Amino acid sequence: MSRRAAVLGHPIGHSKSPALHRAAYAQLGADISYTAIDVTAEQLPEFMAGVAVQPEWCGLSVTMPLKAAMVAEVDEVRGAGAHLGVINTVAFEDDGGAPRRIGYNTDIAGIVRAVGYAGVAERPDAVVLGGGGTSAAAIAALRELGCDSARVYVRDAVRAGEAVKAADAVGLAVELLPMDDAAEGIVGAGLVISTLPPRAADGIADALSSMGSGGGGGVLLDVAYDPWPSRIAEEWQRRGGAVVPGLEMLLYQAVEQIRLFSGRSVGDEVIDVMCDSVGLPRRVY
Repeated sequence: MSRRAAVLGHPIGHSKSPALHRAAYAQLGADISYTAIDVTAEQLPEFMAGVAVQPEWCGLSVTMPLKAAMVAEVDEVRGAGAHLGVINTVAFEDDGGAPRRIGYNTDIAGIVRAVGYAGVAERPDAVVLGGGGTSAAAIAALRELGCDSARVYVRDAVRAGEAVKAADAVGLAVELLPMDDAAEGIVGAGLVISTLPPRAADGIADALSSMGSGGGGGVLLDVAYDPWPSRIAEEWQRRGGAVVPGLEMLLYQAVEQIRLFSGRSVGDEVIDVMCDSVGLPRRVY
């Protein structure tokens, strides 16, 4: 039986996930189709009820604004996602003839591998921009990188619950700071992870530009990849810092999803065709 997978979110038309997954399944010879489906948080329960009676499903990728809402729609959450309350992956396992929906958070591995490939050492002086679902994965990733603490810049501390919950879960001390101070706060940081939506960091970039040169040299991972390069990525690079595009994170979190959905290992040759599919350079180790 042909199997089916998809990425869910709203809006979803910009997603590069279909290109990554289709390239991988073609290379693996796996008979899995992969599409993008626009689903709002309000529509999610009905959508998942429909999926439950369709045996061809093997996996779902989950993006904004569904990462927290999906937790209530799965049968079990494994790994760090169980503590964070945020997942981006649903894999379907056979449970005596009935599908069992298992939630994971592969964003964490995506961040760790993306910044590691860029040369980030353990225990960087770290900053996170944003306090939503992706910031939870960023905080967990920082803990895996050996960080004990991080500064988190948010627009509204009251709405930063996912970041705070993640920090408590992984034992990372975080200091919540106002977004208006972010430009000054990220100068000199060893690692900055922006989890803000597309263009939402433009104001920070403008503020950096007005500060003149100097103080760069760290690594910026901007999870937003459309449009690219982002304003903050351009400004960070101008100041002498290294930039990791969000596509790198997307690539590596997708590698984990493909392994879960297909049940096959994902080697370098698969990663190379995935890079080709979205215009990333092939890996050099």
